[in-house]
Amino acid sequence: MARYGMALDYKNCINCKACESACKEQNGILLGADYHRIWVGVREIEGIFPNLSIGSSSFEPSQCQQCDNAPCQEVCPTNATYYDGNGVVRVNPDQCILCTYCMQACPYDARYVDDRTTTVDKCNFCSDTRLIQGETTTACQATCPTKVRIFGDLDDPDSEISKVLRDREYRKLKEHLGTRPKLFYLT
Repeated sequence: MARYGMALDYKNCINCKACESACKEQNGILLGADYHRIWVGVREIEGIFPNLSIGSSSFEPSQCQQCDNAPCQEVCPTNATYYDGNGVVRVNPDQCILCTYCMQACPYDARYVDDRTTTVDKCNFCSDTRLIQGETTTACQATCPTKVRIFGDLDDPDSEISKVLRDREYRKLKEHLGTRPKLFYLT
């Protein structure tokens, strides 16, 4: 088994929304549904007028952080949220009772109510669409024209993601919470 993660070279993001469109198409999500599965956020402006700054990139792609210590999984009363054999945080729609505890527990706001299935859902790295068919990339990575996303097996030292994480500095979001996210923002 693999242990999947994703590195985001977010400074290359041009906010074209190709990743969002590909994800929604791959997973049957309505195109107008904001913050469903993946999204591109706009970073906040920092400073006091007239000395304002957006930083090195104004766009920040995001999605479920695929935490090794996922608060959403811990609070699920029916075990609908679980880890699969590849360490991916998944949702079993047959067990979800729509209590929304997972939505409240997620510090990344990565959970949403899927009106089609009446469950709380999230990104699962295309586990039930692409990976199960033998693909080695997610829809968002395969579509990105500026190569923002690098997906792969964190336990394989020869995988592209492992090499990038060895060679580049990165940060994790809200690391102080102890969630141990497997999304890495390359700096």
